[in-house]
Amino acid sequence: MSSMVSRPPAADSSRALAHFESLLEFETDCWDVNHAITNDRKDFVLLDVRSEENYKKGHIEGAISLPYARITEDSLKEYSLDTLFVVYCAGPHCNATEKAAIRLAKLGRPVKKMIGGITGWRDEGFSLTEEDS
Repeated sequence: MSSMVSRPPAADSSRALAHFESLLEFETDCWDVNHAITNDRKDFVLLDVRSEENYKKGHIEGAISLPYARITEDSLKEYSLDTLFVVYCAGPHCNATEKAAIRLAKLGRPVKKMIGGITGWRDEGFSLTEEDS
């Protein structure tokens, strides 16, 4: 008797490899972002694509507040066309990262999603920075 897990057969290894390797073209995780930041290896621009109000309540140190609806060619003019943007929002329950990534991709900009967002960041034990009022 098979379970709901094994009833649909797993993909063969070559398809699984292609699938999981391709995921890394589109996403990164909180640990890798934190490691890059804390080891002075940040070769990307980290965008907090939530509202400015939520950004002020707490964000990842070094992140730039750019709500997804404000991502335009004009708002990105200070960055070279090959700048990699890493976007994050509140967490798995929020799709602002996808909205931001779509906007960036339509503008021809390299982009990755930080999976987990603020929820994942906190789950990893990393702290947030608040804006001074």
